[in-house]
Amino acid sequence: MTAQASHFNKQILEGIPNELPPKRQPDPDVALAPKRKDILASEEKKLAIRNALRYFPKAWHAELAQEFAEELKSRGRIYMYRFKPGYKMYARPIHEYPAKCPHTAAIMLMIQNNLDPVVAQHPEELITYGGNGAVFQNWAQYLLTMQYLATMTDEQTLQVHSGHPMGLFPSSKQAPRVVVTNGMMIPNRSQPDDWEKYNALGVTQYGQMTAGSYMYIGPQGIVHGTTITVMNAFRKVLQEEKSVAGKIFLTSGLGGMSGAQPKAGNIAGCITVCAEVNPAAAKKRHEQGWVDELIDNLDALVERVRTATENKENIALAFIGNVVEVWERFDTEDIFVHLGSDQTSLHNPWAGGYYPVGLSYEESNSLMSENSDLFRKKVRESLRRQVAVINRHSKKGTYFFDYGNAFLLEASRAGAEVYRNAQGEPVASSDSTEENTQAGEWAYPSYVQDILGPMCFDYGFGPFRWVCTSGKPEDLQKSDAIALDILKEIKANAPGEIQQQMQDNIKWISGAEENRLVVGSQARILYADAEGRIKIAEAFNEAIRSGEISAPIVLGRDHHDVSGTDSPFRETSNIYDGSKFTADMAIHNVIGDSFRGATWVSIHNGGGVGWGEVINGGFGMLLDGTDEASKKLAAMLFYDVNNGIARRSWARNNEALFAIKREMKRSPDLKITLPNSVEDGILEKLFE
Repeated sequence: MTAQASHFNKQILEGIPNELPPKRQPDPDVALAPKRKDILASEEKKLAIRNALRYFPKAWHAELAQEFAEELKSRGRIYMYRFKPGYKMYARPIHEYPAKCPHTAAIMLMIQNNLDPVVAQHPEELITYGGNGAVFQNWAQYLLTMQYLATMTDEQTLQVHSGHPMGLFPSSKQAPRVVVTNGMMIPNRSQPDDWEKYNALGVTQYGQMTAGSYMYIGPQGIVHGTTITVMNAFRKVLQEEKSVAGKIFLTSGLGGMSGAQPKAGNIAGCITVCAEVNPAAAKKRHEQGWVDELIDNLDALVERVRTATENKENIALAFIGNVVEVWERFDTEDIFVHLGSDQTSLHNPWAGGYYPVGLSYEESNSLMSENSDLFRKKVRESLRRQVAVINRHSKKGTYFFDYGNAFLLEASRAGAEVYRNAQGEPVASSDSTEENTQAGEWAYPSYVQDILGPMCFDYGFGPFRWVCTSGKPEDLQKSDAIALDILKEIKANAPGEIQQQMQDNIKWISGAEENRLVVGSQARILYADAEGRIKIAEAFNEAIRSGEISAPIVLGRDHHDVSGTDSPFRETSNIYDGSKFTADMAIHNVIGDSFRGATWVSIHNGGGVGWGEVINGGFGMLLDGTDEASKKLAAMLFYDVNNGIARRSWARNNEALFAIKREMKRSPDLKITLPNSVEDGILEKLFE
């Protein structure tokens, strides 16, 4: 062991350091999270500091109390910058972690990947993506969690409450090693300001989806979902013989997950124009090769887009500025936009998730903390203005879709014209208020309603992902080849209903290495159903057993999947039986996965579309080449998918009915309650 590795192990095993480390300022070379709202009363601020100090010995309290008060005043939160460890943060090979079992070492690897500066949006504040998607609330929680993971056995389970490691409890080898909850409030404490308050107090956090469940793999995950979405959106608007080349996809956001949009556009073959107000975020994506050109002048953008259109280019352009101005300029210049969307973090509109037109990035950051009421007013004005110009483009033939970021929801609350009247025209709701969360008949579809729901989720296809814990690119290449062979084998005998899905994923995995999708850990994603996930995972396990792949593989998925998420404005927006505001499926999913073999499980309030608007859960599973891993993967992956198909079939979704009936024929022990359809004529005259 090298001296550097020995020092790393010593720090991990130490947890909270024995001696008070020197005070440090956050790294000026990385993007800091926006200053949060000053929402606590004086006594509540004292409580927040009291809560933070309980991690440390009393001898340090006087000094730390002053420091934490300064952080609370200047940042709106207590992050404990002083306690960020000095070692480099990245996903090390699994054998480099001090641990008593490989399962906990794998979790340590995934946590560090989520906090790697090349992966994380705001690594100093332990935020992975989405502006507030946190792995932990503060650095003390990180230190304690890593210490627990290094010292626990495979007959203990670590309970993590919104970033806080509550402790190790005796369990069994069959139980999950870690159970994570994030933001699980009682229903009447799930408004946006509740998150601000209780997060500031240090008692809850917004785990987003894969941030607080340690399963984020950089923007590759959303690249795949966006690629599938964009390809199928073009299929909806173009005639079969028409090429995507030279067609325009206009959107915004280059931060965490939204940074994947230009790369997806390149894979789909179109012209992508993506606006981003934060110059650092745009430059970061350009340096990573996810954006081809940076443009900061509207005149230059118009000229470049005209050239790209004439030459039928496949190119990704990042405009450093506000997307509202791009929409408006393209309208006056009569530049036709084929596809339009938005992926700013509108689940978090008042704290850096959306920057209003007319203000610079710096002006917005100042205003949101110094005059939050005026900032809210500016955001609402901007949303109304953005929707107004999108409506004008829509009349010209633009296909605009909500990309699951709460765009339509927040626009409706702002009084924008996003509802459809009886004549099919966009109008504002008569009861549009900040508190109104009931979706009416939107003027624009969610991408799940039009594309991913009926095409993928109802058939059981969703974002299956894996991480090669060796850190070796050659192991990832071997896993790609294994997955490709299995997809081709399944496609050869698959029914016509899922041939397109199979082909799209074969295309994806065939070009994955060439498209340089890895950021951080050696990870991959593809969309697969239960059959595909189980066969691929079993082949991985056998390759690890034989030594073809040199180290264990971590399996996981995005929460944005068939079963993991109940989200009426996104994942379950194509549920029409009235149950889309219920969350039974996500809760059953995490419970069911936990006793069928998951290495760790998580369940979150919030994620993607906002605090209080969604319940979502995920899992991680370590494949180590053993017979036990083989049994667990078969049981857990089967349930993890079919739980959601069953719910979707009960909602009378035809694609899900096809999928669950097909699965019951293949799996005699699966018996699902099926719906009986009612003829419309029986109901039409009942309530006239």
